[in-house]
Amino acid sequence: MSFSLSRFVRPLAASVLALGLLAACAPSEPVFHSTDITGAEYGKSLRLTDHHGQVRTLDDFKGKVVTIFFGYVQCPDVCPTALSDMSTVVQQLGPDGDKVQVLFVTVDPERDSPALLAEYVPVFDKRFLGLHGSPDQIAEVAKDFRVFYRKSGDLDGHYTIDHSAGTYVFDPQGRLRLYMKHAEEPAKVMADIKALLAGK
Repeated sequence: MSFSLSRFVRPLAASVLALGLLAACAPSEPVFHSTDITGAEYGKSLRLTDHHGQVRTLDDFKGKVVTIFFGYVQCPDVCPTALSDMSTVVQQLGPDGDKVQVLFVTVDPERDSPALLAEYVPVFDKRFLGLHGSPDQIAEVAKDFRVFYRKSGDLDGHYTIDHSAGTYVFDPQGRLRLYMKHAEEPAKVMADIKALLAGK
C-alpha cells in the first residue's frame, strides 16, 4: 500500500492559511480613546495672534502634540473645565508636558482682547496660549475646523455664546489626528497624547 504525504500536507496548509486570514481580518483594539480622524480634510488653516502679540500658525508647533479648543473667557463652565482638565493632563505628563501645546481660540473676539486672554489662559498653565483675531479671521478658522458658535441672549454687550465643545489634537508632525469629546477622562486624554508622542 502506497502512502501519499501530500494528501495530508495540502489540507493542513490550507487550514493554516485560512486561520491566518481570519486572524488578519479580526478587528484590532483601537489605539486611541478619542475619535481617530486621521486623514481629515479639514482643520488645516490656523493663522491667529497669541496673547503675547505673536502671529502663530500650526507650523510653529511642529515636534509637539497640539490641542486646540474653541471657547471664550466669560464661558461659565465648559471652557474652564476644558482648560482645567488639560492642565491636569500636562502636569501629570511630567517632563513630557513640555511636548504638548494647548491652544485656546476665542470665539468672542469683540470681548476677548489679547490682554484679557493673557490674564485668563495662563491661570490654567503658563504654557497655554490664547489665540485672538478679527471676527472675520475667527470665523474663517472656525469654519475650517467645522466649529459652530453663535451669540445667544441680549446682544447689548451681555450675551453668552453657544459653541462646539470638543478638542482637536495634532501629532508632532502637524497632522490632525484626534477629536476629543468634552469632559473626557484626563487619564484617557493622557494615554492618547502619550501614544501620539510615541509615534502612533
